[in-house]
Amino acid sequence: MDINDFLEPIAQFFRSLNFPEPVVHWGHPLMMSIVVFVMGASVGLTGWLGRLARESDSVSNNLSSHRQIAPFMFLFMALGYTGGLLSLVMQHQPTLESPHFWTGSILLGLLAINGSISLFGFGGENKSLFRTIHAYLGSIALVLMVIHAVFGLKLGLSI
Repeated sequence: MDINDFLEPIAQFFRSLNFPEPVVHWGHPLMMSIVVFVMGASVGLTGWLGRLARESDSVSNNLSSHRQIAPFMFLFMALGYTGGLLSLVMQHQPTLESPHFWTGSILLGLLAINGSISLFGFGGENKSLFRTIHAYLGSIALVLMVIHAVFGLKLGLSI
């Protein structure tokens, strides 16, 4: 049993709601582009501004914004990942063969690891090292988001 077989009963339910084809086809990319480009850019920018700022107020404000937005970005990415899978199954498309599926899976994993680093206090005694790992891993995730979006656009135009 592959992932499509597992999700097919749920896809059948959503198909029965008779959503317009453009919503099924382009709803996920539209919503996720907002999450990726607005929230992702905001999380990355506030994280780096907080890391590089010299004024304590600026550091505090940026890192506070980063901490407030990042968990919601992860939540929306996880929900969007699920919605994207369901959208492909609803359109009778294979999932595991898509580079978009694999970049999304890797991206969600990177974000989970990065969130865990901060949740566990940046490694206790090695805070500087773990903050650096967190910053660069987050930056890699942002670059991967753009690559993921390109694969998604290519996929959307091909089906």
